[in-house]
Amino acid sequence: MNMITFLIALSATLSIALTALNFWLAQMTPDAEKLSPYECGFDPLGSARLPFSIRFFLVAILFLLFDLEIALLLPLPWATQLQSPTTTLAWTSTILILLTLGLVYEWTQGGLEWAE
Repeated sequence: MNMITFLIALSATLSIALTALNFWLAQMTPDAEKLSPYECGFDPLGSARLPFSIRFFLVAILFLLFDLEIALLLPLPWATQLQSPTTTLAWTSTILILLTLGLVYEWTQGGLEWAE
């Protein structure tokens, strides 16, 4: 059995085991609110033109920014095989420092506070 077959079998077994464990351990306590089609908390009979808070969009943009960080850092393990891994380390450190400074700035400005 080669390594790829072993990894596919291991991931399939782990996925099936975790799915079965979830169905077995899940608490099934339905109530009227969970059974309604509008579980999001909005009144389905109210106005559909309620304004969203700008903080909702700010948190969504921050999530997308840090999700992009993962996409930028994904090739890092393969990039260490290049001839100059110090260049890779410098670019990675620059990205992480910029994102950390941006997060600290947003935190100090109160951009991560959901409720005032």
